Order: sequence, then C-alpha cells, then structure tokens
Amino acid sequence: METRVIDAELVAGIFKLPHRQMWSDYDTEADVLYISFRKPQGANDSVMGDDGNIYHYYAKELVGVTVLNASKRLKEIQK
Repeated sequence: METRVIDAELVAGIFKLPHRQMWSDYDTEADVLYISFRKPQGANDSVMGDDGNIYHYYAKELVGVTVLNASKRLKEIQK
C-alpha cells in the first residue's frame, strides 16, 4: 500500500472551511475537483469567483465548490 503524507497547509485550509463535513470527487479526464458541503448539494445559484473557482449556493449558504484545472493549479502552488 502506498503511503501519502497530508500537508499541514491542507489541514489548515480544511479547518478554515465553513463546514465540518465534506464530500469530494475528482474527474481526472476533465481535471475538475468537486467539493460538496451538503448531500445532496441542492444548489440553486452558482458564481464564478475571481480565483477561477465556481461557488455553489443554496439560498445564501455555500454548499459546494468546483475547482477547474485542479492539477494545474496544484502545480502552480507547489512551485
């Protein structure tokens, strides 16, 4: 079994999120990371942020984030 180390920055970032539970899915072919804070997400509005992420809302509650070009963005951060 391959061992992976979880970066401290990742853990710190997760603690900053407004929710304690989340579900994620990564589409390798499209290079898109989907993060949901509710199941089902039930978003009724989506907004493209200045950072290139798509933020999904139900009423005014953030219920999910779509990260486009996820692996490319990760490589940029790691430089």
